[in-house]
Amino acid sequence: QLQLVESGGGLVQPGGSLRLSCAASGFTLDNYALGWFRQAPGKEREGVSCISRSGGSTNYEDSVKGRFTISRDNAKNTVYLQMNSLKPEDTAVYYCAAVRTMPGSSFCRTLPRGYQFTNWGQGTQVTVSS
Repeated sequence: QLQLVESGGGLVQPGGSLRLSCAASGFTLDNYALGWFRQAPGKEREGVSCISRSGGSTNYEDSVKGRFTISRDNAKNTVYLQMNSLKPEDTAVYYCAAVRTMPGSSFCRTLPRGYQFTNWGQGTQVTVSS
């Protein structure tokens, strides 16, 4: 069974940092592009970041550029989202997602939409509040 499991969420003060992890089981992430999405209460899900299967291409939503960093460790079958300088407006449930792509794919050269991903985690809550 293909599974993605997020962890690392929690309560943090404004200006603080968190690192989200997303571990895959039942499949290896080597051939997959990976993304992070978030959904705040009363708002639509939005894409946050994407990393290509090679790790050579990354993309970010404008409001998180310079603060968030996506990375992957294929040996650990895990993708990460390092979040620094957190703001109250970053409060949301964060989801990781995966989609199998071909070598050399241009996936992640632009920030993809949620429907373009085939596998999703259950989400982890991030709350930024003093």
